[in-house]
Amino acid sequence: MEVGLKYQSRVVVAEGNTAQALGSGDMAVFATPAMIALMENAAMNAVAGALPEGSTTVGTMMKSSHIKASKVGAEITAEAELVAVEGRRLTFTVKAWDEQGTIGEGEHERFIVDRERFLSKL
Repeated sequence: MEVGLKYQSRVVVAEGNTAQALGSGDMAVFATPAMIALMENAAMNAVAGALPEGSTTVGTMMKSSHIKASKVGAEITAEAELVAVEGRRLTFTVKAWDEQGTIGEGEHERFIVDRERFLSKL
């Protein structure tokens, strides 16, 4: 696993991913939980091709700001970049933006796990 792996995930703000729909607020703007999920998706995909067979990653920490609202119809892009590898722990910088600029940024941590072993513990 090499530092520097990157990926971008995109979504269009629709009624289903607004703060109002997800219950994190009462306005029809892009929800913070939806932004976090998009950032996590970018991180997951950044390293997916470099994992051993049978492995995946799970999110364990997210520290993020959400500094600007985005309206329904806006396209949101989230980018994750792998900045540190410590054994099974992966650390990413994450950021998200719409057509008007940055809407959020932060740090995300994921751990490499064996799928079968992870699920067998549930």
